[in-house]
Amino acid sequence: MTQIIITIGIMSGISGTLALMLTLANQYIANYGECTITINKDKEFVVEGGSTLLNTLNEQELFLPSACGGKGTCGLCKCGINEGAGPVLPTETSFLTEEDMENNIRLSCQVKVKSDMQLSIPEDLLNAKKYEAVVDSIKELTDTIRFLRIRITDGQEIDFIPGQYVQLLAPPYPGNPEEVFRAYSLASSASDKENIELIIGYVEEGLVTTYVHQFLDEGDEVSFNGPFGDFYIQTDSDAEIILIAVGTGLAPIRSILYQIKEEGIDRKTTFFFGAKTEKDLVLADEMREFEKTLPNFSYKPILSRVSDDDPWEGDRGRVTDSIEKYLEDAENKEAYLCGSPVMIESAIEKLKEKGFTDDVIFYDDFG
Repeated sequence: MTQIIITIGIMSGISGTLALMLTLANQYIANYGECTITINKDKEFVVEGGSTLLNTLNEQELFLPSACGGKGTCGLCKCGINEGAGPVLPTETSFLTEEDMENNIRLSCQVKVKSDMQLSIPEDLLNAKKYEAVVDSIKELTDTIRFLRIRITDGQEIDFIPGQYVQLLAPPYPGNPEEVFRAYSLASSASDKENIELIIGYVEEGLVTTYVHQFLDEGDEVSFNGPFGDFYIQTDSDAEIILIAVGTGLAPIRSILYQIKEEGIDRKTTFFFGAKTEKDLVLADEMREFEKTLPNFSYKPILSRVSDDDPWEGDRGRVTDSIEKYLEDAENKEAYLCGSPVMIESAIEKLKEKGFTDDVIFYDDFG
């Protein structure tokens, strides 16, 4: 017993020493002092060094897109760092092309602010804002998909292009000790500048989806920033519009359909939507209503998990089967895709078999 107590004491002492060393290292060795960040040669501010560039910019209410919340897995938070970045890290290389490196493009979530920095950031990203809001309503579309209507309460209005997304912030909650944000496509009409609508599916162990599905209630205050993204229909084109989505990928498609309706866009439009079962055809009634109000719009749902004795009378299989069945060729057509990486990859392959080229295929990969 004495030996056990001695061992425990030694291990506790070692742990305490290591903790003290880390604290001292963080306080003294990693203390970079004040650093000046200059953006596009005309915006300048002074910050305390030591944090990632992404978090540092967030603290200044300058928001770069980051679908993974700064974990280094999405590659969206790129920006130009002309001075002060240090060497490219191994965690960045898979997201950076040779052209990126030649132009000093880095992942802001992986670069720490250790000295003065000179940044190049597109002006449209600098226009992203933080919004304070309240949850007006929550609808359970399925057991795992929630529809949120969120009202902006800080006096601002949001301007976005249908197809873009915002980043919703989850505060600390039981099981998650820190704030974290994730990207969600806007599902609402761009003409409504005081509210946004989101379609959020539950992902097991997903920090923000857990917050939305298990902790968020109507009347709760929330915050989000944005808008971000370059996924939207080409309004200067007269090509036929092919929309393809699965699951919560419906969100930006819904926003685009509102745009087609409200702007009187009369291009032929077909929406191929894949789901597992009929109960997973979220907002199907709305899609049927769009068919009534948009004379050139056709909604084609397809189910992948229905038994032979199921009464479903529509198409069966995967969304790629619908592409094969209904699309004869790619002549004067543009395709817009939203869904998982697997769906995107398989749909693009099928579209290319039909003659589609990269310059007429646009997609939002939310994986």
